[in-house]
Amino acid sequence: MKKSVCVFCSASDGLDSGYYELAARIGRCIANSGADLVYGGSHSGMMGAVADGALERGAEVTGVIPDFLTGKEKAHENITRLHVTQTMHERQMTMGKLADYFVILPGGLGTMAEFFEVITWRTLGILEKPILLVNVDDFWLSLIDMINKCGDLGFLHKDADTIFDVAQNLEQAELKIQNWLS
Repeated sequence: MKKSVCVFCSASDGLDSGYYELAARIGRCIANSGADLVYGGSHSGMMGAVADGALERGAEVTGVIPDFLTGKEKAHENITRLHVTQTMHERQMTMGKLADYFVILPGGLGTMAEFFEVITWRTLGILEKPILLVNVDDFWLSLIDMINKCGDLGFLHKDADTIFDVAQNLEQAELKIQNWLS
C-alpha cells in the first residue's frame, strides 16, 4: 500500500525564498521516495511550494482545507484531490487519518497548532505515526528547548525525544524521509 507523508508548513507569502525552496525539495523528496503528499490544501506560501514540488515528480497530492480559508489561502486548483472541512479541528483530524508520517517545516501559529496536535496524540497513545520537526537554521530551537524543559520538569508523559525526531537541516530531513519510505 502506498504511503503518505503529511507536511505542516506556512501558507505565508513574502518569506525568504529559501523557505519556498526547502518546501519544494521536501515535496520532491516525498515523491521521489514513492509516497504521496497530504498537506493543508493552499496554493500560497510554503504550502503551495511543497505541493508543486510533489506534483512535479508525479506524486498524488491531497489537500485538506477548511471552507473559510479556501478564498483567503487560495485553495490549490491543480492537486489530485481537495477535502474541504468545516473547522480547523476537522482539518487536523482528517490530515491525521490520511497520513502515515508527519513532517513539520517552518511556519507560524497554524503550523505550531498542527504540530502540537500530533505530538499530543502521540504522547497520549492516540497516534503512533512518526513525526519529524525540521529545524533549519535553528527555526524551532526555542520550541524544542521549551518542550525539553517540560519533560525535564515532569510535565510530559513521555521523553521528548521519543515523541518526535528533529532534523537540523534539509539533508537530514531528506534522509529521514527516504529511510521511512524505503
